[in-house]
Amino acid sequence: MVTRNFWWPGVTKEVKQYVEECNSCQRNKNHIEQPADKLMPNSIPERSWIHISADFITKLPLVQGYNAILVVVDRLTKMVHFIPTTKETSVEDLARLFRDNMWKLHGLPKSIILDRGPQFVAGLIKELNRMLGIKSKISAIFHS
Repeated sequence: MVTRNFWWPGVTKEVKQYVEECNSCQRNKNHIEQPADKLMPNSIPERSWIHISADFITKLPLVQGYNAILVVVDRLTKMVHFIPTTKETSVEDLARLFRDNMWKLHGLPKSIILDRGPQFVAGLIKELNRMLGIKSKISAIFHS
């Protein structure tokens, strides 16, 4: 808007720098992204190891063929299992890790919080069910 009425060499650069350093301009700037919704806390589990969260620690140095750690946390007791793996872990590999390290000790959880995409989580459940001999039967009651 300044260039409508004024011009000098470097006007755009100077105006941009002025706006970036202006406290009033920064406080009153329009934000184009939507404000975040209210955080909804997870419910408190009634028993240990029925609601868990899992995450990967990656970019570690290679040690005995492993360069990542799968961290599985019980949401009630905050007990943790650290499982060595690689950062290239597939759905099948993750299901095997869950079967060999979690299921044999604690059984199947009711919920898993995992920061991977929904397709990855669905694939994990499908593969884990296949490994454990559980047959999934999808209901189509709400489909037209």
